[in-house]
Amino acid sequence: MRALLPLLTCGLLGAASALPAQVSIGNIRHEYQRLNNCGPVTVGMALSRWGGTMNQYDIAPKLKAGVGDVNVSPEELAAFARGQGMTVHLARGGTLPMLRRLLAAGFPVIAETWFVTPDSGGMGHYRLLTGYDDAKGKFSVLDSYMGHLGFTYAEFDGLWRSFGRTFLVIVPASRQAALDEALGYHADARMAKRAALRVALVEAEKKDDAVAWLNVGQAKLNLGDSRGAARAFDAAFAARPDPRLDPIRPAREEGGWPWRTLWYVFGPLEAYTRTARYTDVMRLTTAVLRDVPAHEEIFYWRGRALTGLGRVAEAQAAYREALRLRPGFAAAQAALAGL
Repeated sequence: MRALLPLLTCGLLGAASALPAQVSIGNIRHEYQRLNNCGPVTVGMALSRWGGTMNQYDIAPKLKAGVGDVNVSPEELAAFARGQGMTVHLARGGTLPMLRRLLAAGFPVIAETWFVTPDSGGMGHYRLLTGYDDAKGKFSVLDSYMGHLGFTYAEFDGLWRSFGRTFLVIVPASRQAALDEALGYHADARMAKRAALRVALVEAEKKDDAVAWLNVGQAKLNLGDSRGAARAFDAAFAARPDPRLDPIRPAREEGGWPWRTLWYVFGPLEAYTRTARYTDVMRLTTAVLRDVPAHEEIFYWRGRALTGLGRVAEAQAAYREALRLRPGFAAAQAALAGL
């Protein structure tokens, strides 16, 4: 951990000490979601900070193929916001000091987090951070499912780390310089990716849980190390399941990562595809499609594995199904055209 301190604190302690002790960003419209609509609602709330008026009924048809679409990726949210003329910073490996700087600069932050309900279990969920209070040690959060919430810094980080501390900041193009200043070293993509790997490795050594190894795998993949990523994802799969994250996990499920992980996270499928472990991709995608038969990203990765196995006709069918579910899915279009 000592090796991390210069990177994580150098140049930040002075900035952090200069921040106000309490921040609350106003002029943000809260909206409660309909089924599986946390992504459209949350991006709409973030846009409302800058005058946006669209609600989920305007946004969801542009982001979701239908009610059966269980995942709107961070990349889809970012593309939608850019289509509204906004500048977007999307990255993994955020930190709590970075969140405070962004909020103090007036920038609400979309965070991808884990969410657990007694009846539905664990799942991915977007939340919008709108402020903080150092005296209470809490973030203020707009939640499309639960309303106005407060999380202690530790509580929030525990939910955020399940997605590698992924965050999006949406601002007008005129605020780019202020955004970069608030981001600090996170504005440099390569530096941020290296920092995310270092943090993930420390957490994996300390916690040795599936989430930590998933984050190591994604961090390695983002830096181009597909083989190292695959080994880390194997370690995540081999970890002991955490019932706190997955209280209604079906008995049939294998591996240590939470049951719905591959509904939202495709790093393992990418790493295994890149290292020619096509049978693993087939096994994992079969398991997801058993629960979510209308999942376009899963059909895309299944098509990649089928291509690697030389089963071209089946790969074409998988890509066509991905495109039926999401017309205009660029990766599936390119893969199908390349067969």
